[in-house]
Amino acid sequence: MLFRGQMLGKYKILSPLGSGGFGAVYLAKDTWIDKDVAIKVPHKQNLDFSELLREPRLLAALDHPNIVSITTAEKTSEVFFIVMEYVEGDTLEDIIVHGEALETDRVVDYATQIGRALDHAHRQGVIHRDLRPPNVLVSNTGILKVADFGTSRFLEIAAHGTTVIGSPPYMAPEQFEGKAVFASDLYSLGITMYQMLTGTLPYDPPAPSDLEKLMRGDLVRPPRLRNRAVPKPMDNIVMKALEPELSMRYQRVSDLLADLDHAFGTAVHTQSTMDQKVDTPAVEHQHLESEAVQRRLRTPTPVPGQFCWQCHKPLHARADQCPFCGETQ
Repeated sequence: MLFRGQMLGKYKILSPLGSGGFGAVYLAKDTWIDKDVAIKVPHKQNLDFSELLREPRLLAALDHPNIVSITTAEKTSEVFFIVMEYVEGDTLEDIIVHGEALETDRVVDYATQIGRALDHAHRQGVIHRDLRPPNVLVSNTGILKVADFGTSRFLEIAAHGTTVIGSPPYMAPEQFEGKAVFASDLYSLGITMYQMLTGTLPYDPPAPSDLEKLMRGDLVRPPRLRNRAVPKPMDNIVMKALEPELSMRYQRVSDLLADLDHAFGTAVHTQSTMDQKVDTPAVEHQHLESEAVQRRLRTPTPVPGQFCWQCHKPLHARADQCPFCGETQ
């Protein structure tokens, strides 16, 4: 626990920002250049140094406007800490008031920004494993930043991330078995979208006796049944993201983003297009159920580097042919 005014090298602690299972985050001032930063101090300071460096090294591999950027990692006076950009604003959890739904346009904007962050991470071989509203920062200018990659893993050679890690209300069914894959992050995004659209979670954190129902998808009611203002295409997108059967769920973030774009013209709504300007006209809600969107919603989408689309066995991240059935990927 750090206190106000405490110095960590050149950084002066100003106030606590929050604390989670893996570390505490503080607002601090870089006294050399007079700049506010966020400092994360892991709870477990006695870990092997290479393990302490795992999160900052992972963050250093991610460079995207919708992901909190890292400045450096340091160790001073036996305290290891990570220095990151400070995002002035709220968490998405602060914005989602219990029982109150956000407007569809806002949900599309937020989901698109989060999706672009996940898409970038997945392309670097990184799964987040704990995506949820408290780990999404919303700046005062409307830019979303995905944070807290403390539970993330590089997913390259292994078929999936092992160990049961995550927050139960947002965990995909396979995560309860210690089998997190890229599509697990999409399930968590689906839960987050559901919460934004309805103001509530689709179900209470599942107890051990509920896991079988979770695996069958019996716990999820379509968001449109809880909020009739949810457009049918959005309802379909969320429900596909929440498919309990891995092969039926969205596998690539880009496919979910494409469905949002086809249905809602996300280039018009989102504020995170600084890296790619696209002039996409807005589409009226009554014309949203295009044949292309519906076809994609019904069709499973395979992911190279996860499972073979033909036999569903695990693949090497760079495999272009399945070693089990010989099918081209």
